Amino acid sequence: MTRSARRRWAAEIDSEIDGLALTNSGPIFAHVYDPPAGGKWAEDVIPSKLLAFDRASGERLWAAPCEVGYGRGFGAGLGPDGSLLVVGPTQAGHRAVQVSAETGEQLGGVDVPEFDEALVDGKSVLIVALTSLTRLDAASLEAKWALQAKDDRFHSSATDGKTLFVAVSTKRNRSQGLRAYTVARGGKAGDILSQGQSTILGLGAEDGLVTVLVEDLASALPEDLSRDYQLAKLMAEDGDDFGGSSLGGGEGGSAGVVAFAWDAAEKRAEAKWFLDLSSSGLEDDPGEASIRVDSGKLYVARGAMISVYDLLSGRPLGEAAVPGLDDFVAWDVADGALLVAEETRLSVYELPD
Repeated sequence: MTRSARRRWAAEIDSEIDGLALTNSGPIFAHVYDPPAGGKWAEDVIPSKLLAFDRASGERLWAAPCEVGYGRGFGAGLGPDGSLLVVGPTQAGHRAVQVSAETGEQLGGVDVPEFDEALVDGKSVLIVALTSLTRLDAASLEAKWALQAKDDRFHSSATDGKTLFVAVSTKRNRSQGLRAYTVARGGKAGDILSQGQSTILGLGAEDGLVTVLVEDLASALPEDLSRDYQLAKLMAEDGDDFGGSSLGGGEGGSAGVVAFAWDAAEKRAEAKWFLDLSSSGLEDDPGEASIRVDSGKLYVARGAMISVYDLLSGRPLGEAAVPGLDDFVAWDVADGALLVAEETRLSVYELPD
């Protein structure tokens, strides 16, 4: 019987949440905005504010206006000096700003290209736009490199601090593959997954392992893992208990996760294991799944369920029902704690080991 995750605390918020930032220690931060009367804004970028909460108790520590507003593109995290870094749209274009984690005071900022996704990993701010990649130093916000694509189009991304993994398509071919770039210098390191996915649904990375949530698992597997997948599929079709009988995924095949070990020195990837979501008891729309990676574990959210897997082997470690996860605005994991943001509520849950 599936148990429910134990909630450590919950905070009701008068404003609406649109982003989160947390690490394995220190406060939890929420980026929020206030809807206008009548639901219409007079400006393109909606004014926002930052809230800080005590990690253990949920007590609100401070609230402060934030230059970065609600709109296209958003990213947040902590820099090496402990300051909060927030990246996103402002009234003067997209910017990266430093904010005091203790008071909410804005300490400085720089202009950045308009973007769709930004990753803050403690040492770097990685900005992923449709046709460009940019790295800022997290301490100084100085631009270290920028790549402008001619034919490529960039989509979802993840980083382990040394390598930037990006879903890539082209002008002529909209199907997506996965590519690695070096964080230090910004050069293309190699292709991990050739173009063949209509959409890469999610990415997570840690210590040279990158997990890829794909719509068509069969097309993402190398020959040896493909044989294992087909065998499991046949057994399921025969009604065997192995993985259940629901295959899902439509004519294109089942959705799933593939884990690749990336060798930065050799610039090559090896597929290590896979997870067929349709045979894991997660039988809803594959597009509703999302993943996170933290502390050697893969977390898969689907509806109100969170499932935990060992990152090195793919071995299942446990699962739990999480109230509010099926209505999340944002969610993340750090140090075994699951942070779920609904529209106006922030909750922290304990997770299965």
